[in-house]
Amino acid sequence: MSRIGKHPVTVPSGVTVTIDGQNVSVKGKLGELSETLPPEVSVEQDDDRIAVAPLKQDKRGRQMWGLSRSLVQNMVTGVSAGFTRELVIAGVGYRAAVDGKMLNLQLGYSHDIKFAIPDDVKIICESPTAIRITGAEKRRVGQIASEIRAFRKPEPYKGKGIRYSDETILRKEGKKK
Repeated sequence: MSRIGKHPVTVPSGVTVTIDGQNVSVKGKLGELSETLPPEVSVEQDDDRIAVAPLKQDKRGRQMWGLSRSLVQNMVTGVSAGFTRELVIAGVGYRAAVDGKMLNLQLGYSHDIKFAIPDDVKIICESPTAIRITGAEKRRVGQIASEIRAFRKPEPYKGKGIRYSDETILRKEGKKK
């Protein structure tokens, strides 16, 4: 039995949900998201709650039950509150700045890295060493954060590079005389 799937998704006020077979569309103040759920589950809406249930109690049906409920929950949360991912830049001379629709990164290379900001994601640099990525779709926000982090991953000796704000870097000791 899925521990996640058995709890219904609560729809806050200001969010409208449309269910058409396996297609679920959610519309709110931050945009509109839609997802096609696996054929192993059924979706029903009662007033301000969305219930997901497996069609068969086999292994695949139970797996898709929890997944589908999480996808619906992420869509509802995304259009109502949104998702945020924060990156921290560490290193002498490492900095970031937003120029219109481009993120300009100076990460110790011989050239600046220019990253085009997609339309569905908003990137803000609060300081030259802090980047905040916000958007309605959780997967998209995480993917963009991962792509920016990949330009200079944190190294274990001095901790220089781009890391998530909640990430801890295991430090190594280095050479001894």
